[in-house]
Amino acid sequence: MNIAIDGPAGAGKSSIAKLAAKRLSFIYIDTGAMYRTMALYFIKQGIDANDRALVESRCDNIDIRITYEDGEQQIFLNGDNVSGEIRNEEVGNHASKIAAYRKVREKLVALQRQMAAGSDVIMDGRDIGTVVLPQADVKIYLTASAAVRAARRYKELQEKGVSCDLQKIEEDIIKRDEQDMNRENSPLRQAEDAILVDSSDMTIDEVVERIISLCEENFRRRENNA
Repeated sequence: MNIAIDGPAGAGKSSIAKLAAKRLSFIYIDTGAMYRTMALYFIKQGIDANDRALVESRCDNIDIRITYEDGEQQIFLNGDNVSGEIRNEEVGNHASKIAAYRKVREKLVALQRQMAAGSDVIMDGRDIGTVVLPQADVKIYLTASAAVRAARRYKELQEKGVSCDLQKIEEDIIKRDEQDMNRENSPLRQAEDAILVDSSDMTIDEVVERIISLCEENFRRRENNA
């Protein structure tokens, strides 16, 4: 069974998907981490994310491998574990840029489909329900206002002791939304058969319960039709 969760940056997709996967005993696949890993490679190589031709020419030099340790996804870039290194704002902004490139998407979509083919998975990203897993059993579009997403990110960084500016975070989120929604390849959009969940006024637990409920409804329909 495949569950697709799409939505804009900072909507809480990863946190929600991870908790729901644990409750359902599914494998959680963080596709955003894959794009971040590719972005980290280009940053380390000093390659401008706006240089599409150069970025696409180097895609074959990148090997991404995902493993699971104690239920946590670990992601490796050319043999090195970069699970922590990919979680900064610079990498996230670069990831949004390179995600627009066809060859980058082709490489990662193939890997994502391969992972979903033989397992019960929850996969989150920008185009899971529309492109990667269009036949997913449950599709959810998780969103929240830009202001709420910025406030959540600000709090998260503050708790980690990272100096940050709330207004700048919100501006970056709005910019990333524009990039993701207007890119040429696989733009961010809600699939026609996806269920909208706006978490602006919901707690994490409430969102998880909502998603679990939607999945259980699907389980029951499948059993009744069997």
